Amino acid sequence: MTNVTNSKYPINIHDKYHAHVYFDETSLDLASDLHKQVAENFALPVGRIHQKPVGPHTKWSFQILFGQNDFDEVVPWLDAHRGDLSVLVHADTGNDAIDHTEYAYWLGEAVKINLNGF
Repeated sequence: MTNVTNSKYPINIHDKYHAHVYFDETSLDLASDLHKQVAENFALPVGRIHQKPVGPHTKWSFQILFGQNDFDEVVPWLDAHRGDLSVLVHADTGNDAIDHTEYAYWLGEAVKINLNGF
């Protein structure tokens, strides 16, 4: 397990991105509301709400897929509406290890990422 402590604010330098919104049982309502708002406000693929850790994500989460053209609208919007939720914004270059480390940016507190599967 690796704790990615890179807490850089997201920057728009890649073609494609994923955002992972993290939550737990105490913040499920907030995450569900944010999930609904993203789907209503943006024409983007929004993944389902996972109420268990999935893949390298050590907390419950949902995913948003977006590109460089949506970045400047989506990221500030997420930051303004996320409340206390942590959001990992990372590049989608096809190299999962680099995307979740070197190209990983945070809105809020960094969350431990399990890099063992990469």
